[in-house]
Amino acid sequence: MQRYILIRLLQGVFLLIVISSIVFVLSRLSGDPIELMVPLETPDEVVESIREYWGLDEPWHIQYWNFMSNAAQGNFGQSFKWPEQDIMGLISARLVASLQVTLTALFLASLIAMVLGVLAAVKRDTPWDYGGKVFALLGQSAPSFWTGLMLMWVFGVELEFLPVAGRGEGEGLGGVGDELKHMVLPVATLSAFQVAAMMRLVRSSMLDTLDSEYVKLARIKGIPEWKVVWKHCLRNAAITPLTYFGLTAGVLITGSVIVETVFAWPGIGQLIITSIEARDFQVVQATTLVFAVLIILLNLMVDITYAFIDPRIRYGTV
Repeated sequence: MQRYILIRLLQGVFLLIVISSIVFVLSRLSGDPIELMVPLETPDEVVESIREYWGLDEPWHIQYWNFMSNAAQGNFGQSFKWPEQDIMGLISARLVASLQVTLTALFLASLIAMVLGVLAAVKRDTPWDYGGKVFALLGQSAPSFWTGLMLMWVFGVELEFLPVAGRGEGEGLGGVGDELKHMVLPVATLSAFQVAAMMRLVRSSMLDTLDSEYVKLARIKGIPEWKVVWKHCLRNAAITPLTYFGLTAGVLITGSVIVETVFAWPGIGQLIITSIEARDFQVVQATTLVFAVLIILLNLMVDITYAFIDPRIRYGTV
């Protein structure tokens, strides 16, 4: 296991270098950020001095080396758009807001999908199963921005029950309650599609497991049905949903831009959009590296979890 983890970490370092190189080149091909920072009538010598101050007059390979060497020390430099703020502090504040929504959505989606998927498999060809299939079809058919707008219209505009934008106060006990109310619609929007997809996987895996020989043997031995279903079957059926969970977590963390835009949630997705519009190379590169690190570590955690769920899985060799 230790050898496998070490190899995966080395692969992760290689991936970070490749990803950072691609983003570095693409961001510079998008244009010169100095053009957006100074008025059109600014003298050329002033523009060149500003470009020299930010190190944009250096060759690309020198700029890349400077960025990566500083990033290795946890220093991502200063933002072009927000020069008074440290980039790492800027990202960490927004990342907390994004993780607050995405992790809550992941937890709720996994819990609901597990319960509905197991019930649909155990009660096959009953109203529970048919209802689950309809819910899965509707949940996977509706795009997230449409779901968000519909929830906003129903619960925010018509019923005036929940706030439709922002993060809330977030200070004191009352502020925490207000922040939780602002989280409801974004979390529901992010969860809708994932619940439907994971529920179908849980149902399919459970159906295969329920027909296996060892389950029949457990029932013959007189083990209670609830224990057969929730302990023996679910554990063996969890490999496929867990794989999808790892992929989904990465997609939600990095792809919640649409939901954050719809609900004006001040997360890292909003930061990326603003940075791209301002050609803020430093912030775009830093957020990409942070995302890549999160996804690499998340996939590693999922792979390690396989061995705990299924003892037959061993990582002695790669």
